[in-house]
Amino acid sequence: MMILSIVIPNNPSDADREAVLKPLLAYNTARAGDPRFHPVAILLADEAGNHVGGLWGKCAYDWLFVDLLAVPEDHRGENHGRTLMEQAEEIARANGCVGIWLDTYEFQARGFYEKLGFEVFGTLDDHPVGQKKFFLRKRF
Repeated sequence: MMILSIVIPNNPSDADREAVLKPLLAYNTARAGDPRFHPVAILLADEAGNHVGGLWGKCAYDWLFVDLLAVPEDHRGENHGRTLMEQAEEIARANGCVGIWLDTYEFQARGFYEKLGFEVFGTLDDHPVGQKKFFLRKRF
């Protein structure tokens, strides 16, 4: 049998992450089937074509996880966020997802997501201390 030791790198690399991810994915796939990973990127571009915000996520195990959503502050309130989320929902449905989930901080956009039909399914207190992090979902 192989002997294992603990290693804590000062600057973890993508290869280090892959070393953790590979056996986890193998384990999960053996028990839950193919996660059908599909990366999702919907970008906002300025008139020069520079990407200045957008949405980043991935479909996996029949749900789209929205990892990042950002609209430049001087363009908030112009429905870009709503449009990004509507596009994400279309992509999720096209990929056979049953819903979308995401997280947001108390000082960010909980109300925005609730207006789009999302509901809170979990809360993490004191992240950061004195604030809350909310986990939201929208099932189709």
